[in-house]
Amino acid sequence: MSHYQHLFTPLTINGMTLKNRIIMPPMGTNLASLNGEVSQEQLEYYELRARGGTGLITIENICIDFPFASNGTTQLRIDNDQYIPGLFKLTETLHKHGARVSIQLNHAGASAYAYRLNGEQPLSSSSTPSKKNGNIPRPMTHEDIYRAVEKFGDAAERVRRANFDCVEIHAGHSYLISQFLSPLFNKRTDEFGGSVENRARILTLIVDKVRASVGPRFPISLRFSADDFLEGGNTLEDSLRILELCQEKVDILNVSAAQNDNLNLQIDQMSLEDGWKRYLSRAVRDKFNKPTVIAGNIRSPKVAEDIIASGDADLIAIGRGLIAEPEWVQKVQSGNERLLRKCISCNIGCADHRIARSRPLRCSINPDIIHGDAYKQRAVNQETRVVVIGAGTAGMEAACTAAEVGCHTWLLEKTHSLGGLASEISLLPEKKRIADFPQFMKTRLAGLDNLMVQVGHTASVESVSALRPDLIVTATGSVPLLPPISGLKENIDATGGNVFSIMGMIHQLDKFSDVKGKRIAVVGAGAVGLDVIEYFSLRGAQCVLIEMQDAAGRDLDIITKNAMLTMLDEHHVEQHMNTQLVEVSANHFSVKNADGAFDIPFDYGFVCLGMRANRSGLDEIERWANANNVKVMNIGDSLAARRIIDGVREGRNVLDALEDMGVLGIREAQRIPVLTY
Repeated sequence: MSHYQHLFTPLTINGMTLKNRIIMPPMGTNLASLNGEVSQEQLEYYELRARGGTGLITIENICIDFPFASNGTTQLRIDNDQYIPGLFKLTETLHKHGARVSIQLNHAGASAYAYRLNGEQPLSSSSTPSKKNGNIPRPMTHEDIYRAVEKFGDAAERVRRANFDCVEIHAGHSYLISQFLSPLFNKRTDEFGGSVENRARILTLIVDKVRASVGPRFPISLRFSADDFLEGGNTLEDSLRILELCQEKVDILNVSAAQNDNLNLQIDQMSLEDGWKRYLSRAVRDKFNKPTVIAGNIRSPKVAEDIIASGDADLIAIGRGLIAEPEWVQKVQSGNERLLRKCISCNIGCADHRIARSRPLRCSINPDIIHGDAYKQRAVNQETRVVVIGAGTAGMEAACTAAEVGCHTWLLEKTHSLGGLASEISLLPEKKRIADFPQFMKTRLAGLDNLMVQVGHTASVESVSALRPDLIVTATGSVPLLPPISGLKENIDATGGNVFSIMGMIHQLDKFSDVKGKRIAVVGAGAVGLDVIEYFSLRGAQCVLIEMQDAAGRDLDIITKNAMLTMLDEHHVEQHMNTQLVEVSANHFSVKNADGAFDIPFDYGFVCLGMRANRSGLDEIERWANANNVKVMNIGDSLAARRIIDGVREGRNVLDALEDMGVLGIREAQRIPVLTY
């Protein structure tokens, strides 16, 4: 049983009893149908988290007034009774697993999805965009404001009819209500602008309307940005004053922070510690003595327990953590914390897919967020031998998946450690969360008796053929890209030298522990180069960034890019964009741009021009496989240097290969037991 007694103590709020203190906050999925109905895939996604033991699931924000209130590529709607049947089916399904269910009502305001507006301007408090370079909105008339208030009330009434247990009002994150509350957006001079009381007027009207619609014995949650963390925005003290004006009719205070222009503090960047925002919820809870929710990179059950036990909050919002690990509650409560697939806060499959790329929700470390471990109900119907070459995250996923469906599996790794590039990068202090995923995979490997791991083993035709494989999976990863630049190969990672690749840096990190005042020059403003700049700038070095393209961070996810650009600005990093490296010397880089050629001196120089697929030794193995009718898959960075999400997905695709081979069927429980980890 769990040692976390506070996390698993029930809590009753205005007649709604939660079986534990873990809630799933609202997170967009892009899984709804195009017309705003609950899709079957979306229903199964939420059901998986309910089955995993989550106490309260808050369905993603829902449109109350189409199209001006809408946001996101596909978004749920509740502006018409025709959406109630699908929503009722959703609540009915989640209730079967003992979860309570809420839904978040939202008006996007200036953040409305432009392609639905047919050329019209979005609405807001004023004409200030909700983010830098955003669409310019039209200031709302009094009629517009009172229409929005009515729409919130209508939606709340439908929430109750759809059998939800709670309703949440979204008043943060640069959406409409926040656009009235925050002086960053609200420039009005009438009774809806100026003073705190005036800026909060629309919120108090909405809270009153929602309470009138659902009645006194129905829980209402209010989510808000307790601190904008932007100059000229609301501070915590401002937000406490706003809450004084509206909290009386609210049952739950859901504390968040930040706005669109500092999205990396709203959807927490990787480097932020577990529970870093807990001081905000503590201030709210102390002042109003009401059930309070806090989020903020909370991955550790120990931290979650401490937040509740110390009185900093009453409920823990685990968002991305439940995307990665739907069974978070069950595993922690049953004492199987070591089996948690902990979110690494990379923000790629969740935030970047959805916000920046208009893709459906995915996860870097969980290749099936809809069906979870359902694939384990399948099994090979004849003896099948699989050899996986390379034990990075892609190779480990392929090996585990193959073993879990009954294959005799070998995982060959030429080094003496597992985890590949993910384990290497996680040695950087700001990237330490990444280490949680290789550790999870090692635990998973250890629980599979039909999976043999051989480290320090360079795969060859002789060693692979001796295992008589039916399927070979090559996952040999990537190595730093070193173009034919004068002096590069002679100087990089040379003994006693001052020019390094990312691997050269990581493998002697102690060398760079005291760099205050040192001049650091980094060539390459992609993910790797910016990781290097981050490390040194945070430790007091004077950093110079050199990049051939016109901007830094083009290949980054939206959250990390926001964080890195902020870091470059705050630490006054000298930047040379549209600048080409032409020669590498022991103590300077020779570069050129439109202004001419010049040298950039350094104490330490780093060349981070990306990674390339490592194909070393694979061609001969593939020729043998083709000659002997053995199927070969090439996955992860050895196919093309990309991200963890791509390799892990391709690792799970070993199931498709087995199906193509005609050996994958339905598991016969009495004959082949389900393998667990």
